[in-house]
Amino acid sequence: MENEMIYVVGHRGAAGVKPENTLMGFRYAIDLGVEFVECDVHLTRDEQLVVVHDPRVDRTTNATGAIRDLDFEFIRSLDVGEGQRIPTLSEVLETVQDKVKLLCELKGEGVEDLSVDTVVKMGMAQDVIFTSFNIDRIRRVLQKNEDLQTGAIFSNPTDDDIKMAGEMGVCGVGVHYKNLRLKTVEQALEAELDIRAWNPDTLREQQAMIALGVSGVGTNRPDILMEYLKLT
Repeated sequence: MENEMIYVVGHRGAAGVKPENTLMGFRYAIDLGVEFVECDVHLTRDEQLVVVHDPRVDRTTNATGAIRDLDFEFIRSLDVGEGQRIPTLSEVLETVQDKVKLLCELKGEGVEDLSVDTVVKMGMAQDVIFTSFNIDRIRRVLQKNEDLQTGAIFSNPTDDDIKMAGEMGVCGVGVHYKNLRLKTVEQALEAELDIRAWNPDTLREQQAMIALGVSGVGTNRPDILMEYLKLT
């Protein structure tokens, strides 16, 4: 069946169910049976890669401040819910290793080199896709090693955006589900690009994306989607 062709990405682990970007959340998504989990990386003031979405800790922790202005030791002390701490990229890689693949979004400025080096050092280059809204960050990854897997993320791409992504050598594109059209899916697949819808979190939204023929679906509610796919 067509549904069986769809892969599922646990967005920030399972952000609609567990504290986002935490080892708890990634393990929860893995236990559901997803094929991928997605995380975001930033650099601390002392050049440590931490997995957190926002450039500041205000929304997700019990503190305030810009990650780039805070030391790792302080960031590590923060509570992100249910007793969870902000993990390092290495810890996330260890958690997913030999279980699922990782979409690693290069969220913070200047994270490209250390992110790539960390992944390569752990021997996980085939298990990680480096993604970003910032095309220059993707180019930097490919400059370091053209064999690395990359993906471009768009909120509302034009036809030229999809064409450009294909020409620069990414293996796939992610598009916000509200702006995803059949034409975009067809254009991406014709260019031999994987195309992922991101963040449909209700079953109706997820079903609509599957009907468009996407390659995969990233969601904050992988529990809903995995349950549906098991029944189809």
